[in-house]
Amino acid sequence: MLIRHGVVFVAAFIAGAINSVAGGGTLLSFPALVWIGLPSVMANATSTVAIWPGSFGGMLGYREDMRTLPRSSYLLIIPSAIGGIIGAVLLALTPTALFDRLVPLLILFATLLFMLQEPVQRMIKTTGKAHAGSISWLIGALMFQFFVSLYGGYFGAGIGILMLAAFGILGYTDIHQMNGLKTLLAVFINGVAAMYFIWKGLVVWPEAIVMMVASILGGIWGAGFARRLGQKGVRRIVVVIGFGMALSMLLRAYL
Repeated sequence: MLIRHGVVFVAAFIAGAINSVAGGGTLLSFPALVWIGLPSVMANATSTVAIWPGSFGGMLGYREDMRTLPRSSYLLIIPSAIGGIIGAVLLALTPTALFDRLVPLLILFATLLFMLQEPVQRMIKTTGKAHAGSISWLIGALMFQFFVSLYGGYFGAGIGILMLAAFGILGYTDIHQMNGLKTLLAVFINGVAAMYFIWKGLVVWPEAIVMMVASILGGIWGAGFARRLGQKGVRRIVVVIGFGMALSMLLRAYL
């Protein structure tokens, strides 16, 4: 039991640190739970619940940047909550054997999204002025956010990169403002999913509590570590780990 909790503590600590720097911590927290023997569906649910509290810290950190957001931006909360709960229901209905086969592909997809974060941010800097007041913007944003949230409630890793890409296309230019909005919406996506997972009894609480504490501590420590290592160094580590986990789980699921 001590070794079991030690593994998930270390994984969640590093995940919290990574989330405070670049995002993508689920690529560590979820596979760690699978490796200690949790069924993949319960591992995903437990990881979502355990890592979710750390989102509030990020949201508070960007609160000043969010003050200038167009009011219509907050309408994105609606499809975030709806998509998040539908994704969570779909996960609960997915047979474990099927999800085991989907997991390597989902991790690979999330890792590729993580790799795209820097190109997305460069694209954002070259986009035009935000046009969040138009009807076409609102309809397109609501539809895209629903599908992002559906994926987020089902698996979750990589939703931040998807949202940043959408915000850039929609005309947002302030990366700090966009990160704040992304974090706010993630709170709702993962929050409704977490509540559903708890209600369905899919959360393994001893591991979830250990990971909650570890992810918060990791988030606090992560900022200082990032300054020493640099964002590029952290990103390279996450990409290597993500591909390694996708490969190992691919072999496990299909061989």
